[in-house]
Amino acid sequence: MGVLESVKEKIEKMTGRKRPSREDLRDAVRSRKPNSFHFQDDGIVPNNPKLPFILYRSPVILAGDFDPAAVFEELFARNGWRDSWRNGIYDYVHYHSRTHEVLGVARGHARVRFGGERGKALHLKAGDVAILPAGTGHRRLAASKDLLVVGAYPPFGSYDECRACTADHDRALMTIPKVALPPKDPVYGRDGPLTRLWRRT
Repeated sequence: MGVLESVKEKIEKMTGRKRPSREDLRDAVRSRKPNSFHFQDDGIVPNNPKLPFILYRSPVILAGDFDPAAVFEELFARNGWRDSWRNGIYDYVHYHSRTHEVLGVARGHARVRFGGERGKALHLKAGDVAILPAGTGHRRLAASKDLLVVGAYPPFGSYDECRACTADHDRALMTIPKVALPPKDPVYGRDGPLTRLWRRT
């Protein structure tokens, strides 16, 4: 799926077809209360000691003639979250120790465990957005065949992929606190709930 979606994305960007304008994005976003969770370090997956994991339920309306993945790509990019990709979610526990990550469900649904084996299993569906502070473990438990997720990262930090093991855990404890806070919420921008929740800690 990753290769086909990547080709589709490139064609859309060249032609502008199926991609929303700024006005379209404004109409597609609706106000939603953030659901936040704190996950503890379990000795294998560090999670984030200060910043909560945030889940928005259906903050984005995926309707009309636009490619739903393009809606998330444009929305995230407009708010400074870039280097986007289209794919699914890995079926093994992993996390990023040098950057935060946003996941937008463009199509289908999935059951994902966040926070490692002692974390929380959540059902995600098209239109949902999950924001993972650096260190947050995540793993796909089940998914529909048509699952498509768009991921992106804030302007500061660098991509890495850590596994659920002691060696990665111990290294991550040194890098997670150094990851800068993003200047904008990937959905709601500079005044969004994320900027308040993450600065309050």
